[in-house]
Amino acid sequence: MLSGFRQFVLRGNVLDLAIAVVIGGAFGAVVTALVKDLLTPLIAALVGKPDFSAIAFSVNGSMFAVGDFLNALVSFVCIAAAVYFFVVLPMNTIVARARLGQAPPDPTTKTCPECLSTVPIAARRCAFCTTAFREA
Repeated sequence: MLSGFRQFVLRGNVLDLAIAVVIGGAFGAVVTALVKDLLTPLIAALVGKPDFSAIAFSVNGSMFAVGDFLNALVSFVCIAAAVYFFVVLPMNTIVARARLGQAPPDPTTKTCPECLSTVPIAARRCAFCTTAFREA
């Protein structure tokens, strides 16, 4: 029982996921601090309030913390931009460069000229309209 658990934990995907969660939490804390301590005062200076998170209003005694929501929104946009520009975009560039010299894979399907259905490349007749294909 413990050997199965050990094998599960030591699998590469589980370790990668655990590392990603820890680094993601730390990165989230850094971005939250950036938003709270630097961006919020800058935006608050433009809006005219000394503390951006203090922007709120109440309706019938219920407080709506608009500033806290805006902090979370700016935090999310910063994290999403960082992930895109520092992870997704470089990985897409690396994958595109790796595929640059490769020939495209051979097609596995063809289109029937009569009904425009997709059929396997080795088919001699269309499965949908029974049109016979010429041998190429």
